[in-house]
Amino acid sequence: ELPRSFELNGRVVMDPNAGGKVQPLNAGRIAPGPRGLPNPGQAVRKGEVLAYVVPSTAPIERSNQSAQLAELRAAKALADKRVARLKELADTVPRKDIEAAESEAESLAERIAAVGTGLSSREALVAPVSGVIASANVVAGQVVDARELVFEIVDPARLRIEALAFDTSLASNIGSASLAVGTERVALAFVGAARSLREQALPLIFRAEGKALSSLSVGQPVRVIVQGKDKVKGIAVPVASLMRNPANQTIVWVKSAPERFEPRTVTVQPLDGLSVAVTSGLQAGDRVATQGATLINQIR
Repeated sequence: ELPRSFELNGRVVMDPNAGGKVQPLNAGRIAPGPRGLPNPGQAVRKGEVLAYVVPSTAPIERSNQSAQLAELRAAKALADKRVARLKELADTVPRKDIEAAESEAESLAERIAAVGTGLSSREALVAPVSGVIASANVVAGQVVDARELVFEIVDPARLRIEALAFDTSLASNIGSASLAVGTERVALAFVGAARSLREQALPLIFRAEGKALSSLSVGQPVRVIVQGKDKVKGIAVPVASLMRNPANQTIVWVKSAPERFEPRTVTVQPLDGLSVAVTSGLQAGDRVATQGATLINQIR
């Protein structure tokens, strides 16, 4: 008895806890960071400055801010002179008048600093997480809008797989899931299912971890093998054993005698990505060709 399996179409998505996007809050011109603009595949650390955005303001807005800064500086100069005069008359002037003048001067100084920072500041684009640059969409001097995607950062060892199930009852019948990456089988942990359909299918989210995931890219289509809790009777054989005859039927080659192989028409169901369950066409004790099945299938 083998678990009944289902093959779902999926794609690699970013783990929200191990990946992130870098977007500017204001429109402006891109300037390189301390290490220059990062390249795709470059490792970055959380909090590292990737680039700067020099805000772009209209000429009329910039001139208004410059005029306001000039007015504040003039008021600050008068406030400083008033404080100096009051301190010279400290014996005849109430203490509260001196404190009020000092407070006004400090307030003007802070307002000057705030307006000056707004004129000369630039927005730093920092890495929200540690990982690898998945995509870089800007060059030095490029003008970007607010909320435009500039960089994407992912952790290659922590990814998520999103699979679409057209049978909504499958979400409550998941025993285990796996993903075939090359010749390796990567186990997937079921995270949860969405509560809204997408293209008449229910999105299922799986979590994957391991070094084998380093060959996958975000957005890459994959095949997910989901094993349900129901059982089916069959014989597990490697996927490499399956061949096609001239009638396009699924067959396996069984060794019946020395140097003699016979084709057997079989019906199969997916099992774990690397093996399939043969539900009919084989008997206990049959010797099925695996590695050399392609060569046997060429003989006529």
